[in-house]
Amino acid sequence: MNTRTILAIGMTSVTMLSFNACQQHTQENPLLAESSLPFGAPDFSKIKTADYLPAFEAAIKDKRDNIQKIVDCPDSATFENTILPFEDSGKLLDHVSRTFFPLVDADKTPEIGEIEKKVQPMLTDLENEIAFNKTLFERIRQVYDKQHDQLTGEDQKLLEEIYKGFVRKGALLPADKMERMKAINLRISDLQQQWGDQLQDATNDAVVWVDKKEELAGLSDADMAQCQKDAESRGGKAPYAIVIVNTTQQPLLATLDNRDLRKKVFEASIHRADGTNAKHNTFAIVSEIAKLRAEQAELMGYPNYAAYSLENTMAKTPEHVYDFLKNLIKAYAPKADAETKAIEDFARKSEGADFQLQPYDRFYYSAKMKKAMLDISDDEVKPYFNVDSVLVNGVFYAANLVYGLTFKERTDIPTYHSDMRVFEVIDKDGKPMALFYGDYYRRPTKRGGAWMDAFQEQTRRWKHLPIIFNVCNTAKAPDGEPSLLTWDEVTTMFHEFGHALHGMLSNCEYETLAGTSVARDFVEMPSQFNESFAAIPQVFDHFARHYKTGAQMPAELKERMLKSINFQTAYALGENLAATCLDLAWHMLPAKDVPTPDKAAAFESEALRQIGLLNAQIPPRYSTSYFNHVWGGGYAAGYYSYLWTEVLAVNIADVFAQRGALKRETGQAMRDKILSRGNTGDLMQMFSDFTGMQQPDASSLLKARGL
Repeated sequence: MNTRTILAIGMTSVTMLSFNACQQHTQENPLLAESSLPFGAPDFSKIKTADYLPAFEAAIKDKRDNIQKIVDCPDSATFENTILPFEDSGKLLDHVSRTFFPLVDADKTPEIGEIEKKVQPMLTDLENEIAFNKTLFERIRQVYDKQHDQLTGEDQKLLEEIYKGFVRKGALLPADKMERMKAINLRISDLQQQWGDQLQDATNDAVVWVDKKEELAGLSDADMAQCQKDAESRGGKAPYAIVIVNTTQQPLLATLDNRDLRKKVFEASIHRADGTNAKHNTFAIVSEIAKLRAEQAELMGYPNYAAYSLENTMAKTPEHVYDFLKNLIKAYAPKADAETKAIEDFARKSEGADFQLQPYDRFYYSAKMKKAMLDISDDEVKPYFNVDSVLVNGVFYAANLVYGLTFKERTDIPTYHSDMRVFEVIDKDGKPMALFYGDYYRRPTKRGGAWMDAFQEQTRRWKHLPIIFNVCNTAKAPDGEPSLLTWDEVTTMFHEFGHALHGMLSNCEYETLAGTSVARDFVEMPSQFNESFAAIPQVFDHFARHYKTGAQMPAELKERMLKSINFQTAYALGENLAATCLDLAWHMLPAKDVPTPDKAAAFESEALRQIGLLNAQIPPRYSTSYFNHVWGGGYAAGYYSYLWTEVLAVNIADVFAQRGALKRETGQAMRDKILSRGNTGDLMQMFSDFTGMQQPDASSLLKARGL
C-alpha cells in the first residue's frame, strides 16, 4: 500500500474540493476547477504538467486562509467552529495533492520530479506552520477539554484524532524544541525526496545487460521477449536486459540456467544502492533520517523512535513486537535450516558433492526440486494466469460473490497513463459506489512494488464517493501477446484489491477516519485476508483459464499447483522476519548511537546476527540501502505489521471458512463490522466483533504457511 501522506498532522487531509477561493484561476488551470467527470474524477485529458505548481501555490494559500479564519474566530472554541472547519480546511490542497502524487510514484517523468522538488518544501513549511500554531492548538485543546466527553461516535473520534495528532507533532513542546522539530521535519522531507530519486535511479541503473540470447537459457520465450522489450525501453545498450525489481531476490533467478549471470543479477540487486557503484549510495540518507527520527522521539520524551511510533498501534510497544517476532523466529529457524540443507542436497545430485549453494542459486534449485517432487513449474501454470482474467474473473468475481459488487469498465474517463483501466463499482442495490483504476504494468518511470491509494476518499459529510487505484509492476507482454502472471503476482493483485475494498466500502462521516486511515498494524489485514480468495476452488476455477483456449486449468494440474503454494515457505517468512528486524533495529537506537554511513552495512549484519537472522541463504527481503517502506514510505518501525496483520487475516479467513467463505452473509458481516468502519472505533474490538475472538491466535500463522 502507498503510504505517502500530505499534511499528516495525526490525520489525513480531507478530499472534498473548495474551489470558491480560486475561481479566478479556473479557466487556465483545470486542477482549480470542479471536475465534470463522474464522481469528480481528475480529468487527466485537460491537466498539463505546467498546471501542478501554480495549483499547489493556490491550494496552499487556500489552506492558510482557512486556518487563519479558525484562528481569528472571535467566539469561544467549539466542535462546530473549530474542529469541523479544521477538518474541511485542506479540501482544495488535498485534491491537488491526490492528483499529483500518484504520478510521482507511478509515472515520474523528469518534469514531475522537478515539480516535486519544489512542492515538498512548500508542503512541509505549511505543515510546520499548522502543527506549531499556538492559537490554533489552544482552540483545539479547549474543545478537547470541554466537549470530549459530551461528544459521541465519529464526532468524538475525530476530535481525539485531531487533538492527539497535534500533541504527537509537538504542540506541547517549549519554544526551543518546537523550532528544532520544525527543522527536523523540513530536513526529513528533503531527505525522503532525495531517497526516492536516488533509489529509482539506482534500481534503473542496476539493469543487467545481456548480449546473447544463449545466455538467457532456461527462460521461457515470453520472458526472453520481455528482456528484449526491456532492453529497447532502456536505451538498447545490448539486445537483452534483466530489470531489477524492488525486492532482494529476483524472480528470473528461478529459471535462469547461467550461474554466472544469476550471480551478476543477484549482486546487481543487493548492491544497487550501497556504494558498490559510486553513483548510488543511500547510506548517507539512511543514517541521517535514522538520527533525525531518533532525535524527534527524544524531543517528545521517548527513548527511541520505535517507542514513539508504536504508541498509537495495536502492538503499543517495541517489546510487544519483539515478543511476537521472537516466537516466530524460534519456530522458523530449524525449518529454515532444514529447507536450505534439502535444497543443497538436491543440487549436489546434479552438480557434485562439493557444490556450495549460494543465495543466487536458491530459487533455481528450489524450482527444480519443486518440479521433481511436485511436477510443477511457473511456466506450466502461467498460461492460465492472464492478467485480464485474473482481474475480471478472479478479483472482481470474488468481490461480487462476497460483497455484492459489480464492475463496469469506463473507457470515457481519462487516466495519467494509457496502460490504465477504469471501472465503475456498483453496489448490491444498483447504486454507483466508487471508481476503481488499475495500473498494472511496470515502466522506467514507476517505482518498484505494488500499492493502493485514492484520488478521492469516501466521506458522507461531503457526499464524496471513493476513487481508488491499484498499482503493480507486472511485465507487459509485447503487443498482441498476453501478459501472464506467476502465482505470486496473482496473489499480489488480490492483496492490493483488498486495500481497495477497504477504501471503496468505507462508510464514514469524516475522511480523517475513513477507509484505510487506520493503524499501520491493522491496515494490511484486509489486503492479506483478500489473498485467501485466490485459492478458493470456485474463484480459482473462474479465473485460471488458458489464455488461448479459455479452458479451465485441468484438475490434476490445479491440484499440483495448489499443493506447491506452501512448498519451502521458510524462505518467504525468513526474508520478511529479517527485513522486519532490520527496521526495528534502526529505530530502536538513540540518536547518539546511529551508525555513520560507512558503518551502516556492518550495523545491518550485526543487528541480524544478534537476533539470529544473519543467514547468507536467506537475506532480508529489503536490505537497508533499498528499504523503501522504511526510508521513503510510512512504515518506519512498522514493517512488522505485515506479519502482525497476517495473523489477523488468517484468523478472519478461518472464520470465513467456517461460516461459508463465499457466502454473502459472511461478506456483509465483514463489511459492516470492519471494512466500512475505517478508524471510527477500537480496532481490536472490530476484530473481536467479527471473529468472536478476544485476542488473535498467532499459532495460525505458521500453520497457514505450511510450517
